[in-house]
Amino acid sequence: IPIRMASSSAIERLCGAEPGSIGPVGLDIRIIADQDAAMMADFVCGANQNDKHLANVNWGRDLPEPEVMDLRKAVDGDPCPTAPESTITIRRGIEVGHIFQLGTKYSESLDANCLDETGRSQPMFMGCYGIGVTRVVAAAIEQNHDENGITWPRAIAPFDVCIVPIGYHKSEDVRRTSDQIASTLAAHDIEVLIDDRNERPGVMFAEMDLLGIPHRLVVGDRGLKNGVLEYRDRRTGESRDLPVAEAASMIAKLC
Repeated sequence: IPIRMASSSAIERLCGAEPGSIGPVGLDIRIIADQDAAMMADFVCGANQNDKHLANVNWGRDLPEPEVMDLRKAVDGDPCPTAPESTITIRRGIEVGHIFQLGTKYSESLDANCLDETGRSQPMFMGCYGIGVTRVVAAAIEQNHDENGITWPRAIAPFDVCIVPIGYHKSEDVRRTSDQIASTLAAHDIEVLIDDRNERPGVMFAEMDLLGIPHRLVVGDRGLKNGVLEYRDRRTGESRDLPVAEAASMIAKLC
């Protein structure tokens, strides 16, 4: 049914009163009530006279039973239509897949038939479903992020570990240690990204947080002199120093 808001002049012409004083009693027009309104008893409504109202109005006694339709948008806390003792809870959902009813469109074209209960050949009634890969990625990001970027679950993270070498192209020790740890982790089927760009540490840290790789290992000359590397868990933000000799094995256990 096409619905539009009535103007004040149209309301006064049909009901004989201004908006705020109108009601369904005594009107010679089609009355359609929402499911909730149709269940009301002893309700108050306008008397179709300015500034006057009727009390204790009931459908079927003071006016005919209305046509009942689902008109009002459901909101959180509404009674459940199938279990009135329960209430509706509204939550956001993420659409990651589709189900399509194809009918016999393709089975007729392909001559894909089956026998029914009487033994007669009939075209198959077809349907299909699919998961959108890019939608899964978008949904995962929506559910796993913070103010700094993505916090990938390990199962779908593009890399397991990112190594951030400070001065990769300037320090032989930094480059050798980074490459050795990456090779050791790769041997354990752990995917590693080495950020070997010639960027400032702050830029590299921020962009690795943005990418959301679960584990970050910082290799720098200062830490190497002390025999440690800085480890950071992307999801929890926890940071701690790991001994250089044990760093690869410790991270492998975390992955």
